[in-house]
Amino acid sequence: MTPDGPRFDVHPVVFWVSTGLVLAILAASLLAIETVGIFFTWLQSNIAESFGWLYIFSMTGFLVFVVALMVTRMGSIRLGPDDAEPEFSRLTWFAMLFSAGMGIGLLYFGVAEPIMHYSSPPSGRGEDLDAVRNAMSLTFFHWGLHSWAVYSVVGLSLAYFGFRKGLPFSVRSALYPLIGERIHGWIGNVVDVLAILATLFGIATSLGLGSMQVNAGLNHLMGIEETIGTQVMIIAAITAIATGSVVSGLYVGIRRLSEISMGLAGSLMLFVFVAGPTFFLVSAFVQNVATYFQQLPVNAFWTAEDAGAGE
Repeated sequence: MTPDGPRFDVHPVVFWVSTGLVLAILAASLLAIETVGIFFTWLQSNIAESFGWLYIFSMTGFLVFVVALMVTRMGSIRLGPDDAEPEFSRLTWFAMLFSAGMGIGLLYFGVAEPIMHYSSPPSGRGEDLDAVRNAMSLTFFHWGLHSWAVYSVVGLSLAYFGFRKGLPFSVRSALYPLIGERIHGWIGNVVDVLAILATLFGIATSLGLGSMQVNAGLNHLMGIEETIGTQVMIIAAITAIATGSVVSGLYVGIRRLSEISMGLAGSLMLFVFVAGPTFFLVSAFVQNVATYFQQLPVNAFWTAEDAGAGE
């Protein structure tokens, strides 16, 4: 990406292998949706059961790592040349990072997750006072410091090795201290392909859930039916806007779209704060933040191994 627009530098192996795998999975999903659904459900449950502890431990490790960078002298290392200066203000950087990283997921799960944990918590009984506290604590935990730490690690690695070391802006570059020039071989190709698939399907999940939420809102406000066809059109419209922002360049499209998104999100938050139960929201927010930090050490290492015990 250049300030004036996109510059496409396609890696032939990574691009075509990733494209082939995506098309193969898409075709299989369309031709045998139930079978593919059963397979991915089985795969997800087995990965969670066998490696959930590793996921939880890694997330906490990322947070510790980021905090260590922040409080030590390594936090003063520039991500570009020594004389480099920031190209955007902190507010603009935050808008772009927030819109690209959390936007649609937070809008959906910010409402859905507390309700889900309240009615059906991972442990204990639902729909009581303890469920209320735990629901908000878990929601803050899932969208709090840990999630931002993961974004920070990936962003820092790409920026450091890309701007500071002149390596490709891809996930493989983060492995350079471990395997050196071999990042340009098959190991790097595998890492990049896996990163593309993980990113693509992660975005697809958030976009799919977000389209359902938008469709539900349009149905409530304008009576538009909640159908797969309507949701496909919503996804197409969002994808077209996102593609247009990328094609128009970092300084014009991505920057302005991110700032507009943050402005709309801020306006929505302000409206809910003023028009809703203001004092209740303030009181609940203060209490929920306190509960979040109080339970953070436990939640940071909780693998749900004892969930349901004694019930």
